[in-house]
Amino acid sequence: MDEEVWAIDAVVNIWTEEALAGRPERGSFYRGKIGVDAETFQGVSLDEMLRRMDKARIERSFLIAAKVGTIGHPACYHVPYDLVAKAVAAYPDRFSGLAGLDPTEGMDGVRALERAVRDHGFIGAHFYPHWYELPPDHARWYPFYAKCVELDIPVQLQVGQSLVYDPRYPRRSVGRPITLDSVACDFPELKIIGIHLGVPWMDEMIAMAWKHQNVFIGTDAHSPRYWPASLIHYMNTYGRKKVIFGTDFPVLGFERTREEIEALDLRPESKRAVLRENTLRIYKLA
Repeated sequence: MDEEVWAIDAVVNIWTEEALAGRPERGSFYRGKIGVDAETFQGVSLDEMLRRMDKARIERSFLIAAKVGTIGHPACYHVPYDLVAKAVAAYPDRFSGLAGLDPTEGMDGVRALERAVRDHGFIGAHFYPHWYELPPDHARWYPFYAKCVELDIPVQLQVGQSLVYDPRYPRRSVGRPITLDSVACDFPELKIIGIHLGVPWMDEMIAMAWKHQNVFIGTDAHSPRYWPASLIHYMNTYGRKKVIFGTDFPVLGFERTREEIEALDLRPESKRAVLRENTLRIYKLA
């Protein structure tokens, strides 16, 4: 492991017992399909998360106050902004907050995003297109994009396929990377991060990041050992400044993910950029 580079993890789920108490039971998904170990699945305190981050040489994690579907269906839940804000207040040097978005909330949701940023110091927005079956270029997302531009914060969103997270509520994969094309054209000042790599349309995601100065790639949720050669080449060459590190913890563990990145054939300057420098620049933390 590169002892000189402390990483910034841009995609992390808060996994405390308090956070899990508000979520539907997802054992078959996290334990079965994803392979999260039993100890982690039961919950991870903030102190334990920090211990694991330290072992992986991760300086800071961005905690998501995720909005996962419209409240009312038993498969859906929202992580309260206050829950993440308390974690950030307790460890301001180690955690930052990302505000989840629900397009069905309309302007109430836009105003809640603004309060999260202005009053609680959240540094970005986050959403899952598939949970609402509304692609990223749908008009219902546009008020949130406009507010992100006004607040000068990035927005990260899952691109690529969605899985069946809950058999009671299968969702369509509406987040193909090409849907970012219209958004980037309509909002050239908006910093857009396509997380989860865009699997299985990774070359399409690279094309969007190459075309648009304001589009970036988040490398979370998919094990680095399986990243395609085209992505490694992109990070090593003309895309060095366009890719950021993430785990989507607990989907990927901190230490394992860091070890697999260290094992990749990345140039030292590219590894520093992906693990740290690009995220600090995009989120204006440097």
